[in-house]
Amino acid sequence: MDLLIFRTDIKSKKKVKSLKSIFNKHSGILKWSIDLEDIDNVLRIETKKNLSEGEVIDLVKEQGFYIKTLAD
Repeated sequence: MDLLIFRTDIKSKKKVKSLKSIFNKHSGILKWSIDLEDIDNVLRIETKKNLSEGEVIDLVKEQGFYIKTLAD
C-alpha cells in the first residue's frame, strides 16, 4: 500500500462530491480524503501499488481541478 499526497484547489464539499464517484469506483484506490480546512486543500489517497501519482493527477485534472504532488 502507498500513501499519495497532493495539493489541490478543491475548496468545497460540492467539489469533493464531484470526485467521489470517480475515486470510490477506482479499483486502485483503497481510501481517500480531502482536507478542506488545510490551506493546500490536501488530497490523501491510500492506494494499491499499481496506481501512480501521474494517474491520480490525470484523474483530477480531467475534472478541471488543479493538483500537484506534495513532498513528504
